[in-house]
Amino acid sequence: MKIAFQMDPIEPIDIAADSTFRLAEEAQARGHELFYYTPDHLAYQEGRVTATGWPLSVQRVVGNHAILGLKTEVDLADFDVIWLRQDPPFDMHYITTTHLLDRVHPDTLVVNDPFWVRNYPEKLLVLDFPDLTPPTTIARDLDTIKAFKARHGDVILKPLYGNGGAGVFRLDAQDRNLSSLHELFSGFSREPLIVQKFLPAVSQGDKRVILVDGEPVGAINRIPAKGETRSNMHVGGRPEKVGLTERDLEICARIGPILREKGQIFVGIDVIGDYLTEINVTSPTGIQELERFDGENIAAKIWAAIESKRA
Repeated sequence: MKIAFQMDPIEPIDIAADSTFRLAEEAQARGHELFYYTPDHLAYQEGRVTATGWPLSVQRVVGNHAILGLKTEVDLADFDVIWLRQDPPFDMHYITTTHLLDRVHPDTLVVNDPFWVRNYPEKLLVLDFPDLTPPTTIARDLDTIKAFKARHGDVILKPLYGNGGAGVFRLDAQDRNLSSLHELFSGFSREPLIVQKFLPAVSQGDKRVILVDGEPVGAINRIPAKGETRSNMHVGGRPEKVGLTERDLEICARIGPILREKGQIFVGIDVIGDYLTEINVTSPTGIQELERFDGENIAAKIWAAIESKRA
């Protein structure tokens, strides 16, 4: 198959951790032809959706992991699969790329389905499952957020469309910074904030469960660094091997069918204790860590699901 990767610049990625690199590596091993472009080179031109980028081959060599061919413009309708893999923030630039990719999907299979990526961003799809999640409020209004904090005391405040642990604050019952943080966020963004009841179980880790076409295939636990509330690996969280609990499987059984129905083939959910906190569909991570811990080729399972759908 002809495979295109829409992703952030490939040169600076960490090949020991990057999930997109692992997906490209497995696709190449399966005989597929690779092409790479960045989202700023996606375009709509008089009825065609095009991208300017490079034929790609990959190798697990630090500093020389991406071998690029001659820069060229392609018609994305000529591809079998397009991977939507740029990182958030989930802003209007990101959303516009999903609208453009809608115009070639499903004749060209876009993974994950861009319509539902646009409508089910990480912190919003969980609202469909209030019995699985901690108490949550989404608001821009300071009084609403203050009232939530008054009810629950110890809370987590974060940008609604952020990622990688950026801008995440824990505000305990004695904290006096809520108004200042609200003022700070409101100064550079018109987006609402999300506030959730703090879960003390995060000290034992924030579990990332990987689902492939709606089915759980494994999990890693992310332990916060000393003195940190955030467990994201971008900010120093330590991955460790962990199994799936009965509660994890119960959560996956509830959300798996809707993920499969909406074309969300590669998804990573976040579970703290017994609670689902996020459903990551835009550019989930964790493949390489899970493969190292469990010894299973998760990338191959993802490609098997895609190849089955293309067949």
